[in-house]
Amino acid sequence: MEEFHKVRRLPPYVFEQVNRLKASARAGGADIIDLGMGNPDLPTPQAIVDKLCEAVRDPRTHRYSTSRGIPGLRRAQAGYYQRRFDVKLNPETQIVATLGSKEGFANMAQAITAPGDVILCPNPTYPIHAFGFIMSGGVIRSLDVVPDDSFFLALERSMRHSIPKPLALILNYPSNPTSYVATLDFYKEVVAFARKHDIIILSDLAYAEIYFDDTPPPSVLQVPGAIDICVEFTSMSKTFSMPGWRMGFAVGNERLISALTRVKSYLDYGAFTPIQVAATAALNGDGSDIAEVRSIYKRRRDVLVDSFGKAGWNVPPPPATMFAWAPIPEPFKHLGSLEFSKLLVEKADVAVAPGIGFGEHGDEHVRIALVENEHRIRQAARNIKRFLSTVKDGGGGDNVVSLSARR
Repeated sequence: MEEFHKVRRLPPYVFEQVNRLKASARAGGADIIDLGMGNPDLPTPQAIVDKLCEAVRDPRTHRYSTSRGIPGLRRAQAGYYQRRFDVKLNPETQIVATLGSKEGFANMAQAITAPGDVILCPNPTYPIHAFGFIMSGGVIRSLDVVPDDSFFLALERSMRHSIPKPLALILNYPSNPTSYVATLDFYKEVVAFARKHDIIILSDLAYAEIYFDDTPPPSVLQVPGAIDICVEFTSMSKTFSMPGWRMGFAVGNERLISALTRVKSYLDYGAFTPIQVAATAALNGDGSDIAEVRSIYKRRRDVLVDSFGKAGWNVPPPPATMFAWAPIPEPFKHLGSLEFSKLLVEKADVAVAPGIGFGEHGDEHVRIALVENEHRIRQAARNIKRFLSTVKDGGGGDNVVSLSARR
């Protein structure tokens, strides 16, 4: 039977191949250390859980909510932007609550994209950045993800060779999966370029609070005039260890926020009201929960970089996010990220995310998520050390693949 049109436009979900191997290995009794999916393992802070429980006992909160978010929640997000970025937002017209940043991106794509519209998107990047627009009929032109001169060269080239003129530019810094961080000067140049060419900017700032250097990552909305053309998406999933709560925001340009709000009004009634009440309390907190989450990820990052390096796999320390973007070890580079990821499950009982799942330019890397405790990360390093020790230089990767294929 022929695939439906929109489904046909989507490539095979490469992560599913690794997931099937994980499930099969676990069914066989293997202890798989899962560093693949970016699914935070830390518990949601108790005060946030308590506020949820308090709110859920009020039967008035059991009714339909509002898709754009309760007023107190939108005011709390405005307060966060004022404190963190010195950006003033109108909670009535410039903020809408979303069911996580992923839903926000997908519905923004539905709201603004006409068939054939060109979208400029970094590669590699988080899949919804591209596929939200592909499912909406858009066409993706890839950009270099590194926030330096190469980004602007690719941007200029895309403008010269895109027909029709690009509609929107996607930014994601700190970047998932690469962990690159942009500077405010970089954002100033991007905003100037976008204003000159009348391009919408959509910025994913989901990892704004997971950083390990002294300087917090900026928001593109800090650039004067950015709000005229820009919407930014944030999420509470990582910042407050609330991934299953599905709570995020889109903020920025009134016209774009209005379009997103209208589309959402046809599709959902928003998150369960007690979740919104608890999220409001989290945003209005003193910031100690955020600082604790950040410190845990920093310790895990340091343990991963140190222990994997001693195991023979040099992993560059990420400056932000809950991920390391690791080059495939030299003996296995020719295999590509999917085959190498499958090998790690089979031979080392360690799961990572193949870089090609984030775009074809990610195929020489894998993404390692900091979603296990320090003990488990060290155990993963020991497993990898044993695996790498079995590989002889100059062809060991092929030998391991051929052994795996005969299983």
